[in-house]
Amino acid sequence: MRSAIVVGATGLVGTELVKLLCESDEYISITAITRRKLEYEHPKLTIKIRSFDELGEQDFDFAHDLYCCLGTTMKKAGSRHEFEKVDFEYPLQIASLAKKKGVMHFIVISAMSANEKSSIYYSRVKGKLEQELIKLDLSQLSIVRPSLLVGDRNEFRFGEKMGEYSLKVLNPLLIGPLKNFRSIEAKQVAQAMIVIALHGKKIPVSIYESSELAKLEMPTKVQEDEEPISREQLFNWDKFKEEEPLPLDEEVVFDKSKLRDIKVDNDLK
Repeated sequence: MRSAIVVGATGLVGTELVKLLCESDEYISITAITRRKLEYEHPKLTIKIRSFDELGEQDFDFAHDLYCCLGTTMKKAGSRHEFEKVDFEYPLQIASLAKKKGVMHFIVISAMSANEKSSIYYSRVKGKLEQELIKLDLSQLSIVRPSLLVGDRNEFRFGEKMGEYSLKVLNPLLIGPLKNFRSIEAKQVAQAMIVIALHGKKIPVSIYESSELAKLEMPTKVQEDEEPISREQLFNWDKFKEEEPLPLDEEVVFDKSKLRDIKVDNDLK
């Protein structure tokens, strides 16, 4: 059984991820580190409300997997400085703390266009985060790069809604290398992250593009026999029941004439 930490549990992907982890038979304990209370409750779930500016080692316990789903927009952040705190500084700090606590696998949401040399500011910040995380030399790092996320957000984002409607029409036309530009459901990204944690590539650093995330599904379990094989079936007791037992002599007579002469070695006298 596994344990998991989710940071960014109130976002579009994080919300779906927490629910899927709690419903998974593979996980026995899930801790959500968040800045505000979650509406979702579950016996497996522990919620730690923290200020990310004051996070320390005391806020983290050992876990098999740490899922980092932090992310914001320039409009919501209000400035480049605040944007970089959420999308760069916090994830890097959390990864460093996770390493100190012995967390085995760090799984982080980046962006399809991440590139530290990009002329686009957003893509450049995401690319810089990826490079700094790789430099941390974590036990295992998985970077997921989704395209435009689709799902029910708490706030209305006009630009993303327009893009979502447009891509719903264009998605079937985006084939081959263009598949990475298809919009993707937040729940599918959350499921893909769990599949990566449980069945993903067992190498130090892995990068998953959006088209690959869209295809990841949990392997189906081989169904066990509904009824275990009984001892009667295993040893075929019926065969023995059908055979009549050999009759036993009512009286056993000791016949001395059948005894052989036994020579005794003189040395043994």
